[in-house]
This record gives sequence, structure tokens and C-alpha cells, in this order.
Amino acid sequence: MSACSFTLFDTPIGTCGLTWTSAGIAGLQLPEATAAGTRTRLHRRWPNARETAPPAGVQRVIERIHTLLKGEAVDLSDIPLDLGAVPEFHRRVYEIARTIPPGRTMTYGEIARRLDAPHESREVGQALGRNPIAIIVPCHRVLGADGKMGGFSATGGVATKRRILEIEGASALAAGPLFEAASLRRG
Repeated sequence: MSACSFTLFDTPIGTCGLTWTSAGIAGLQLPEATAAGTRTRLHRRWPNARETAPPAGVQRVIERIHTLLKGEAVDLSDIPLDLGAVPEFHRRVYEIARTIPPGRTMTYGEIARRLDAPHESREVGQALGRNPIAIIVPCHRVLGADGKMGGFSATGGVATKRRILEIEGASALAAGPLFEAASLRRG
């Protein structure tokens, strides 16, 4: 794995942290209660990362994340990622999650079906619970069956998930499954 760098940056939901390597973005730390808490949590996850000013490409990623968290629909699916340390199944889950546009959602079961593993909804949830690049890999857009919020491993749990979904324009109560709802309309 190449050298890892990080920076902290302010967003409408608090101070986030972003880690990167020469291969791409390696992690996004959602806010803790304080910026110092975010830095500490980031160091726990990436102990060898060194704090530095972001290069131009990483700064553009930060600006796009900030814009998304202000409520503007921004597609982050083209941002290069460094998923070298991530298990293959998790990578496949993350690829599908990255296809969910802002303001829309998908269920764990729908992702499992798209992986041709229809009985592995729980494993999909576990992979998303270990997602190192929240927001860019939009695990917050994945819900339980019947649109239930399910869990969220970031500080604040489901309340943080709900807040991000609402910022993106998806009402937590009406943020039902993206592709299942689309198939019903076609039927």
C-alpha cells in the first residue's frame, strides 16, 4: 500500500476527515463531536496516515463532498478510490452502492440480488458497516426491507443517516427502495 495522507475539512454536518494515497481516496471519516475527535478516530483507522494539505485533485473531492452535504445533487461515483485493503465481496457491494444517486435509496436485499447472492442481505449490511469511504460509497442510501432505516456505524447512528438522506432530499419516511419502486412502476 502506498503512503497515506489525510486532511480535516468542515462541512454542514461537522468536521470530516479524508485520507488518500496515490491510487485514490482511501477513507472518509464522518464527524465526531469535535474536530479533535475526528482526527483521533481517523488515526485509529489509518495509524500511518500523515496530515498534509490536500493536492488539487483531493481538494476538488472535498469541494464536491461539501456541495453534496449542502443539499445539492452531486454525483461522486467517478472519484477514484483505493480499495486495495478491502475484501472482494465488500468491493462488489460498494460498486453497486455507488450507483445509487443522491436522494434515492436501495435495500440491502436489492444489493444482494444484484450480486446474485439473494440470501446474503446480512452480509451486504456487514460490508456496508465496514465501509471506509462513507458518502463517496453512499452506505447511508441503503435501507432495510420496507424502507426501514436499519443501522449506521457513524457517530450519531441512524440520526446521522437520516440527516444525510434529508440533506440529499430523500425524506427518511419516503426514501423507499430505488430499484424495487422503479420495477413496480413499469409493471
